[in-house]
Amino acid sequence: MNRISISDLMSIIGQINIIDIRSIQSYNNNHIPNAKNIPMEKLLINPEQYLNKSDRYYIYCQKGLSSENVCDILNKLGFDTANIDGGYESFILYK
Repeated sequence: MNRISISDLMSIIGQINIIDIRSIQSYNNNHIPNAKNIPMEKLLINPEQYLNKSDRYYIYCQKGLSSENVCDILNKLGFDTANIDGGYESFILYK
């Protein structure tokens, strides 16, 4: 499983693809800068609609547990993903 800490993520934040798999409401409430919201259910139903297999994506949820599972599924499908350890909550603590 590929993963990245929030401190490492913050050093490259403007140069990468970040996906927030939380609900639209949670995303609209607040999110990691530059993150794109693709709710987990939509992403897993049709990942080819949202992701390109030649790009790398950093994925997070609220605590990092669901995003870890999503990354595992997507990696098995041939996508290059990394879980953001601790999810959005780690971002809040980092700030």
